[in-house]
Amino acid sequence: MSTFEQAIVRTGGKQYRVEPGSVFRVEKLEAEVGNNIDLAEVLLVGRGKDAKVGTPLVDGAKVKVTVTSHGRGPKIIVYKFKRRKNYRRKAGHRQPFTELRVEEITA
Repeated sequence: MSTFEQAIVRTGGKQYRVEPGSVFRVEKLEAEVGNNIDLAEVLLVGRGKDAKVGTPLVDGAKVKVTVTSHGRGPKIIVYKFKRRKNYRRKAGHRQPFTELRVEEITA
């Protein structure tokens, strides 16, 4: 197994480009702050001509991350309105997230 400087991982239905030392936010994960997690859904590792592209996943590749915090994003206002019908609905939403720091990328 060798280490790489860049990878694309999939978690929570979204894809993220990560590098060792980078911090990124994903959909909420059930893990304690400070725990290490391995993200196994790696779609691509490497850069340029040295890149390994999965079909759909790269075999044996994983990204080791540490949970740094949990939180909730900014408030989004959802407002529904139908003219001339006296119909108005207002709701707010804050999406929970987990912040991760990349420790190592291996394949």
